[in-house]
Amino acid sequence: MKIKHTLNTAIKSLIVQKSRSVLTILGIVIGVAAIIIVMALGSGAQNLIVGQISNLGAESVVVQSGDGSLNPRSRIQTLTVDDYESIIRPGNVPNLASATPIVAVTETISYQNNTYRPPIFGSIADFFIESFNIYPVEGIPFSEEDIRSRTRVALIGQEVKKQLFNDTTESVVGETIKIGDQRFRIGGVFPQTGRIVFFDVDELVLIPYTTAQTYLTGENTFIQINLRADSPDNVEKLVFDATNVVRQSRNIGFGEEDDFRVQTQQGLVDQVGTILTALTAFLVAVVAISLVVGGVGVMNIMLVSVTERTKEIGLRKALGATKKDILQQFLFESVILTSIGGLLGILIGTIISYLAAIYLSDSLVQQWQFVFPIEAAFLGVGVSAVIGLIFGIYPASKAAKKNPIEALRYE
Repeated sequence: MKIKHTLNTAIKSLIVQKSRSVLTILGIVIGVAAIIIVMALGSGAQNLIVGQISNLGAESVVVQSGDGSLNPRSRIQTLTVDDYESIIRPGNVPNLASATPIVAVTETISYQNNTYRPPIFGSIADFFIESFNIYPVEGIPFSEEDIRSRTRVALIGQEVKKQLFNDTTESVVGETIKIGDQRFRIGGVFPQTGRIVFFDVDELVLIPYTTAQTYLTGENTFIQINLRADSPDNVEKLVFDATNVVRQSRNIGFGEEDDFRVQTQQGLVDQVGTILTALTAFLVAVVAISLVVGGVGVMNIMLVSVTERTKEIGLRKALGATKKDILQQFLFESVILTSIGGLLGILIGTIISYLAAIYLSDSLVQQWQFVFPIEAAFLGVGVSAVIGLIFGIYPASKAAKKNPIEALRYE
């Protein structure tokens, strides 16, 4: 029997049993759709974060304490004032344009009966504003004089304002809040911005780093030091000089490993890419289990089909169909079912991913891009067909081995 005829026979058999065919491919549809969704959202997240890091400018460099973990709040503050002053000392790092230390503060803030626990960082306001192009919509940034005099002044995000002042539309500049048990004056409020790189501006409280050290942490250490080169072409020179200066400041001898990291923008991009790629691969591996479950479902349904169609198999064999013809027909049915399931999964997964991208773009106040993972689409269809082939072999083989005489007698 020609393959074309066998294929037509398989398709007609599937059309006759519409309900069973739909139930058979359901597991495959869910599995492939899940893979598409995970990979699309993973690619969207990677593009968003990488884009935000790129907005910092190619001349950005970060000196990080400890192992350089991406989450500043999870790292131990080990960089010292001596490290920072050594970097900014004239002549030590010739290509340095500007710098700021970062102090992480773990305190609750309050106003009257309202309390909130946002991320609190001590820094230099001008550096932060220039890096992220975010100028307060209320008030003004704290100044170099505020840093020198350790003024208790704070810049807050929109969510902080909402939590402390109950959605007021009036200016809160000049109001007094508490950070821990210390009183701070609100000097300004950032615009509605959302998440940037590794923190949410709307939930941020920014204070002078000297104030944070004096009144809140009690230590003269930093979690990281952000640097900016005078030109993107001089970033590597800055990294080299800053690394040597910090090593000298920390008395790290020749051949000894650094207890800090100096990362460029590209280094951060690579690090984020590696982490998100690994996470996406793990999630894909997890949801791929549903494809295996779907394959088992295909095999079970095909076995039931073989049993129900025993007389049909016997009649076809009596009319001259060979074992190969029967085997091909049932394998074709299995592969066609799983391939259709793969295509439907791609369609459904793409639609859900697109709608999720729209929702995330609106809710995060960021431009979350929809990314169609074409490699996942090919993977989904390919794996579905392979699963149909693998899990269809046993039912097809069982059908092909049936004795035509016994099959015709089957009730």
